[in-house]
Amino acid sequence: MFDSYVGINPAYQIPELQYALEKVGVKALVAAKGYRQQNNYGMISHIVPELASSKPGELRSKQLPALSTVIIDSDDHLPGAIKFSDLYDLSSERDISKIEYLQAKICPDSGVNLQFTSGTTGQPKAALMSHFGFVNNGIHIGRRNELDRKEHRMCVQVPLFHAYGMVIATMAGMSHGATVVLPAAGFKAADSLAAIIREKCTVILGTPTMYVDLVRRIVESGAKLETPEIAATGGATCSPKLFADIKHSLGVRKVKTVFGMTETTAVIFQSLFEESPEDVQQTVGHVMDHYEAKVVDQEGNTVPFGTAGELWVRGYGTMLGYWGDEKKTKETIDADRWLRTGDQFVLREDGYGKIVGRMKEVVIRGGENIYPREVEDYLNTYPKVLEAHCIGVPDERTGEELCAYVRPKNPSDTITREELKRFCEGKLAYYKVPKYVRVLNDLPKTTSGKVQKFKLVEMFLKERESANK
Repeated sequence: MFDSYVGINPAYQIPELQYALEKVGVKALVAAKGYRQQNNYGMISHIVPELASSKPGELRSKQLPALSTVIIDSDDHLPGAIKFSDLYDLSSERDISKIEYLQAKICPDSGVNLQFTSGTTGQPKAALMSHFGFVNNGIHIGRRNELDRKEHRMCVQVPLFHAYGMVIATMAGMSHGATVVLPAAGFKAADSLAAIIREKCTVILGTPTMYVDLVRRIVESGAKLETPEIAATGGATCSPKLFADIKHSLGVRKVKTVFGMTETTAVIFQSLFEESPEDVQQTVGHVMDHYEAKVVDQEGNTVPFGTAGELWVRGYGTMLGYWGDEKKTKETIDADRWLRTGDQFVLREDGYGKIVGRMKEVVIRGGENIYPREVEDYLNTYPKVLEAHCIGVPDERTGEELCAYVRPKNPSDTITREELKRFCEGKLAYYKVPKYVRVLNDLPKTTSGKVQKFKLVEMFLKERESANK
């Protein structure tokens, strides 16, 4: 059994980080000393208080028994941790020989990477990817993005703990000899723009949210970009207006779109080399080479082309399964290896597809998956809240934002967004904190007591429409 790399979101707070480390039995943890306002070493020490008194590389933790090594990228020598810059001097000839021996034993179908992706209950699941899926998806993505046609320089605005950064960017770039440019540790439009100009980038990768900010920065600065040729967007739906803004402001000859999911090792639909503006703006692209796709009804029967149903896919990139969760794996992948995506989809006869809704409740905010149940469960612990229900609402910049409808315990109470935001600090990642909060003493429900979330969406859209008049 070979160990796999695990990508962890640096926005995670202590409870989320602890869950992730426990879930997959992390043996060695590599992290920066801090990220933005977060003290990573401090959070790790909170989870494993034995760290400070341990010899580097010999941690024995009651909470995380699998974790033995903590490596921190810092100029300081931190108690119990190995300094990242010292790693080069730690390996012996015997260690190097052992690695060379193991390399020849790695099976292409074995696991290479674990990616956390939230489930319908809000608890993150860890999807295990194979070497075969990683390498091949990178090759085909690179071809669709024309990385094999010349020596490209890619501005990668997305984080590397996502399948987007790992496969669409890194694996595709490595497979075709492209230069990968990382503007900064975290996304900032100013850093991206500076990197594009300085490094003469020809390909740009990002989520719609990032492009909204980048376009705004270009317009405000009056910058004229000369080198970009292709802009690829993915991670969330992109509006036709944003597609047009990207092409005009960045001066690219093509805007491409990708669609996929963690469980498929990234991309399953992507733009072709030549296609109409309508295909780019109104679809998620054409099914990938060597992938199968079908749309089925609630009984699993294939529906005709042009008919909405749930998208199922099958191919080399299908995950090996959810780590330590055989039940969820079987619910997602059937006996014939068809993977249920949970997306309501329309498949055209020519191989192009379009998302028309979601079978799941997942809210995709700027490429980040948010499952309302997790946020609801936490908001329900707030002393003034009787019940909370979260919905996704349209947003021009991020694609979707989270709106929380809360019912107060005391009908006369007021509950503001700011107080709920403070309540979430340190417990939920920033992107999971609802942007909108609405207080209702009476929530729309069915006769069986279930909240009708579609009516909450209607209420929000009606409110927005009235405000815009």
